[in-house]
Amino acid sequence: MALQALQSSGVALRKILSHFPEELSLAFAYGSGVYRQAGPSSNQKAAMLDFVFTVDNPVAWHSKNLKKNWNHYSFLKVFGPKIITSVQNNYGAGVYYNPLITCDGRLIKYGVISTSVLIEDLLDWNNLYVAGRLQKPVKIIAMNENVALRSALDKNLRSAVTTAFLMLPESFSEEDLFLEIAGLSYSGDFRMVVGEDKAKVLNIVKPNMAHFRELYGSILQENPQVVYKIQQGRLEIDKSPEGQFTQLMTLPKSLQRQINHIMDPPGKNRDVEETLLKVAHDPDCGEVVRLGLSAIVRPSSMRQSTKGIFTAVPFVEQVGVKRRKEEQESCEHIISKERHSSYTD
Repeated sequence: MALQALQSSGVALRKILSHFPEELSLAFAYGSGVYRQAGPSSNQKAAMLDFVFTVDNPVAWHSKNLKKNWNHYSFLKVFGPKIITSVQNNYGAGVYYNPLITCDGRLIKYGVISTSVLIEDLLDWNNLYVAGRLQKPVKIIAMNENVALRSALDKNLRSAVTTAFLMLPESFSEEDLFLEIAGLSYSGDFRMVVGEDKAKVLNIVKPNMAHFRELYGSILQENPQVVYKIQQGRLEIDKSPEGQFTQLMTLPKSLQRQINHIMDPPGKNRDVEETLLKVAHDPDCGEVVRLGLSAIVRPSSMRQSTKGIFTAVPFVEQVGVKRRKEEQESCEHIISKERHSSYTD
């Protein structure tokens, strides 16, 4: 039954994808519309479908999409694909969202990101925005043979595991691990304070344990620093300073830089390796890593949400068009009644 549901949803997602230009290096769907979540987002049929489209040439892609789907864009469409791409790349987290679009009878939101920008985020966690979404189960609808992209996707998952290890005790459950991983991209996200469900991470992980195991199982089994007791669903890791230093040295560059900034006192100018060695011996190592994550996610999420104000206008336009149509129909109905009345008189 589950397999049939996955297959049917895959066909529905590919059908939606057919409404867009084909030049995609990666397309995936995510969120409560694709994978069941507990809590307020548990109704999959009513949930909005979220997509991300990765493109090699954003200007060319937006140019084609404007011709196919002009009404998807906000007022920025009048400035053309180059300005849209500039807004996409230079503001927020490098992704341009068209939200609240009706496609094949479903409400959808889709983001467009440059392949090169995504690869950088996957490797270095510059924003941990789209990279963060790809640390949780997603449904990949299309992917080309870009070796660099595939390698970066794998590195992102391994970095998520290593970062979570640094914030966990010596022994923990699979659920503990997946909760840490799913929460990485929400660390410091202001939306978790204002607007988002506080139990969001738990609601993502609880119903999707099997999907998380599928995503991370082989990485955990191959990792020399962990004892993975699959039958018991338990893990044990090396929490010695030497073990933690090894993990810290493999973290994405942006996270290493943020940790260095937090721990390096003014005037000391320690290099990153020296700082990480100090953090490895610190009993609060996990909290320092968490602070580093927050320093990446907080500004990134705020900038992206601010950018959304300028790209979310189509919904206002849609409401306006719908209202005008209703008013027109109402007027026509009144006129029709008056004419009918005059004829009968």
